[in-house]
Amino acid sequence: MSGITRRFAKILSSVTVSSLTAFFTVSAQADGPGRGLTAQFEKDYLSFIIDHHYSALRITELAAGTDEHRDAAVNNPQEGVSPTPDTAAMQAKATSAEIKSMARQANRMQREEIATAQRFLRDWYGMEHTPQISPEGQQKIQLLEQTAAGPQFDQAFLEVFSSHHYRALAPSQDCRVKADIQHNPLINYCTGIVQTQTREINDMREQLCKKFNTCDYQPATGIKGQHSSNEVIDKRYAAMSALA
Repeated sequence: MSGITRRFAKILSSVTVSSLTAFFTVSAQADGPGRGLTAQFEKDYLSFIIDHHYSALRITELAAGTDEHRDAAVNNPQEGVSPTPDTAAMQAKATSAEIKSMARQANRMQREEIATAQRFLRDWYGMEHTPQISPEGQQKIQLLEQTAAGPQFDQAFLEVFSSHHYRALAPSQDCRVKADIQHNPLINYCTGIVQTQTREINDMREQLCKKFNTCDYQPATGIKGQHSSNEVIDKRYAAMSALA
């Protein structure tokens, strides 16, 4: 081997070792905790989204109804969802097949997202976070519990669940630019939430327009969104607040 060839091989070897070292350093970082302020943001965000999704489980159970056990036939249109811990099985309060189907799908998806967020906390921070229903979530649940089954419930559910989804958008948008730059799984997770929740909000706005002639619904944080004919739910919420 000539001197030039030997020198080239030595340089190539050095570059290869450096590249591999960088690769494994990045890989290790991607599976480790975030750095500095980023770490605190991730822990706060993941804890928030676990609680947020947990509130949604009971909201969707009220619409879709629950079974004691998941039906073996996964394509059964009457399949329900398993009840949230410490709650009893119940009949669906929604009458629209479209709303019940959407509620079942959302329930399953958010159970998966809770599990993923809990895994991120364990893997990166050695933390366990037990889901809790937020005070805002509890108010939404109480409103829907007090709403009679049928078309009245269908409208209330579309407004309340749209508002619930909207609450997760800003924190999840922040996550896309505040999560650790190496935590692609978390960035993808937050991006997926933004995309899914936005699509479902607009699906529910479309249903409000078609089913209830409410075509100017605006999602907002709080118990529900706003539209120009919101008197019925406004009165129901005022009565609920007076009893609290």
